[in-house]
Amino acid sequence: MKILLVYYSRTNNTRKISEEISTKLNCDVEEIKDLKERSGKLNYLKSGYDAIRSKETQIEDMKNDPSDYDLVIVGTPVWASTMATPVLTYLNKNKNKIKDLAIVVTFGGSGYEKTISNIEELCGKKAIATLPISRKDRDSSYDHKIDEFTNKIE
Repeated sequence: MKILLVYYSRTNNTRKISEEISTKLNCDVEEIKDLKERSGKLNYLKSGYDAIRSKETQIEDMKNDPSDYDLVIVGTPVWASTMATPVLTYLNKNKNKIKDLAIVVTFGGSGYEKTISNIEELCGKKAIATLPISRKDRDSSYDHKIDEFTNKIE
């Protein structure tokens, strides 16, 4: 099975998890790069506001075409109980090219269930596997969660 993992990471939490998954699955990985500045506290608040409003952003062109893959894993932080706006932008451009879907979400509070549901609804398909990683998980060992997720995919 040919797998593509695409992710967005504002604070590198989603990046770290995505890299671990891509190593275990030996899959292609690509970062969604936002052209809007998102670092710092003020931009953090603006990012949450954009997410609440489902406002798209401008992202760099991607090198991989999701239609070339059997499965696309989407990685996103949870912003205001939904996906990050760069992920929303990516999915709006590519949702019809995704054959099968898996989802990775990183979060500090709540709302990950709604985020997963929003991604599934936008893509029009149920994820074959989901991986929620909380701040608490990141502070301890979460290897078993990644193993369960990758086993469902393999």
